[in-house]
Amino acid sequence: MTNNPTTEVLSKPLEDPLAYLPHSTVCDYSKNRTVYDQDQPSTSLYLVIEGKVKVCRLARSGNQVVMDIYQTDEFFGESALLGLSQCRTEMAIAMENTKLMAWTTGQIDDIVARRPLLAVGLLQLLVQRSEFFGQRIESFSVDNIPRRLVRALLRFSERMGSAHEDGSVEMTAFTHELLAQYVGSTREIVTQYMNQFRRQGYLLYSRKGIILRPEMLREMLKPESLAA
Repeated sequence: MTNNPTTEVLSKPLEDPLAYLPHSTVCDYSKNRTVYDQDQPSTSLYLVIEGKVKVCRLARSGNQVVMDIYQTDEFFGESALLGLSQCRTEMAIAMENTKLMAWTTGQIDDIVARRPLLAVGLLQLLVQRSEFFGQRIESFSVDNIPRRLVRALLRFSERMGSAHEDGSVEMTAFTHELLAQYVGSTREIVTQYMNQFRRQGYLLYSRKGIILRPEMLREMLKPESLAA
């Protein structure tokens, strides 16, 4: 039986690319500043030192679809390493005052020649991202809007939230517009469901942050819940 290449890559001990990348110049990006876009496509791999960055793709309609949000010690811009034509529809925007490091694809090639384990770490990163995006594509195919919104809130709370003793999780406030861009809906529809979740006691939100009840939200993802 032929082994699955994805399984083989992920079965190896995870390599941290940071352990093999040299220090690079730190660049400051003010809130809402574009890191790269379709007019100036990325030719580098980026690391968030401080702040948050959203990576988007332009749909055929011209609307932004948020692929993911990256925070401190997370990489983005990996599509540049693959030379994908899709990266010309990709853009990265600082969500707050942000500090980034960057390594060009040429620099990455040179470092990999001297430190081959960097290639393993980056390949593992790409496989993990591909699996996650595959799950999102499946969710877009089978989930209705409230289910997608619940999955988004749980993902962001797991990555960016702080747990409280009562089991709730507090995280950064995300605008309803951004959540809509993430789940493929409109701000008005997201606001409708966020208000519904708040009335049901699943979450509280304000401009300062969002407090979730993750166990209650996970219940909502059971087959009998959130019927289409």
